[in-house]
Amino acid sequence: MTTRRARGPYAKTAAKRQEILDAALAAYAEAGSRGVSVRDIAQRVGMTDAGVLHHFGSREALLTAVVEARDSAASAAYTPETVLWRTELLAQNAATPGLVKLFLDIAAASADPDHPGHAFFTERYRGLRLQIAALLAGGPPAGLGSEEPGAGAGAGVDVDADWAARVLLAATDGIQLQWLLEPTIDMAGDIGRLRDVLLDALEGQRQPGSEDSPAH
Repeated sequence: MTTRRARGPYAKTAAKRQEILDAALAAYAEAGSRGVSVRDIAQRVGMTDAGVLHHFGSREALLTAVVEARDSAASAAYTPETVLWRTELLAQNAATPGLVKLFLDIAAASADPDHPGHAFFTERYRGLRLQIAALLAGGPPAGLGSEEPGAGAGAGVDVDADWAARVLLAATDGIQLQWLLEPTIDMAGDIGRLRDVLLDALEGQRQPGSEDSPAH
């Protein structure tokens, strides 16, 4: 039995979709705080608006695919450990407000079960919560995390770490929205400080005789 490679119209369609996604990512990265229209993307690839949407089915599906492509690129460039302990991804996001706004817009819209991004964002947040909870429970590796002595130790926590992961994810999205409105905000710095506070809270929960308990 032989395996056939995709060719003809199928290969061309996949290549054109990727070309459109690359053009859209570039358009949003360069857009600043202003919006990007389908026409802006279409002009970059020498197509009509209808031709671009034909490859994705709708504007919402196109923009969801752009967010997914952005997420894939970030996953390839940054490990979860690096993102959490150094918050480098947030620092990089500060250079592309157009992509930050697109992400927040699509994330909010995807709360509708009929939105093309609903399944993607549901799984994305579930996976990130699990990853972040595991990292918080283990505490920062040597050489990573806060530079302040003694900040952020919190090993051996599981249920509380899950709560802390939810809070940290919510704050990360929220600080990006505030940053769009007030660009002087230090997103990476603020999330790093919150991370250390949560680590200290987790460590307090682990100590014998502690009576404090975070809400679940």
